Amino acid sequence: MSLTLKLFLATLLLGSFCYANTPSEKVEEFLSDKFDENPGLQDVSVSVDEVAQLKQLKGWSSYIVNVKASLKNKPESKIKQKMIWFSNGNVITQELVDMQSGQSFSEMVKPNFKEKYYAKENLIYGSENARHKVAIFSDPLCPFCKASVPGAIEDMKKEPEKFAIYYYHFPLERIHPASVALVKAAVAAELKGVENVVLKLYNVKVNPTEQDLSKILAAFNKAVDANVTMQDLQSEKVLKQIQFDVDVANDVMVAGTPTLYLDGKIDKTKNKYKKAI
Repeated sequence: MSLTLKLFLATLLLGSFCYANTPSEKVEEFLSDKFDENPGLQDVSVSVDEVAQLKQLKGWSSYIVNVKASLKNKPESKIKQKMIWFSNGNVITQELVDMQSGQSFSEMVKPNFKEKYYAKENLIYGSENARHKVAIFSDPLCPFCKASVPGAIEDMKKEPEKFAIYYYHFPLERIHPASVALVKAAVAAELKGVENVVLKLYNVKVNPTEQDLSKILAAFNKAVDANVTMQDLQSEKVLKQIQFDVDVANDVMVAGTPTLYLDGKIDKTKNKYKKAI
């Protein structure tokens, strides 16, 4: 279906919700109705999490929306997804492109990094009362992460009163399957009291596509100087921490690594911290 037809249909449907009290409620009602039409879904819940006006388009706003549902043929399978929509009150769409730059508006919109995401378990260096809070999402086997993350951490850890560094494991399983075991091993090592685990993690010599857990663990223990076991990888505390990191990444819609936030705002340059040193 063409974008024009999608917008035409959306105009008719969105305009029908005249009883909504606010623009956010109007968007919620429209999307709830549309998702309810899916015969494979049940218990659909739609809520607007954040709203921001688009400076480039007068009268338009971006809506970050949480969608929850379950499958009718498999009720125990829960669906949880965060989406970006745009609306001017009459039209709603997921696709808006700047004709001058060719850039999608969805690439310009990111959720704010909320205070609740700064968990003490993720603080690897600095004081929680530091002037600046930095959040890093990274995969230790990502070549772009290896090229920038360790250096950034080394720079900031020198000034613990200026920077609180929060680190979130975000293994890219499809392209670096070995990273899944590595980040579990890293959390396990920290729980055992091993220091500087994150920085040492980038020195692990292992093929990113390796799937032999014994080889991955041996390489990790050698590089980190730890004694993490297979059993440690499946401990409740380890799995809980990894799940927390993944949940935070999903909430702020992290799509790749490395991703860096400075004081709650995404830093696409990944270098803004340097101006704060």
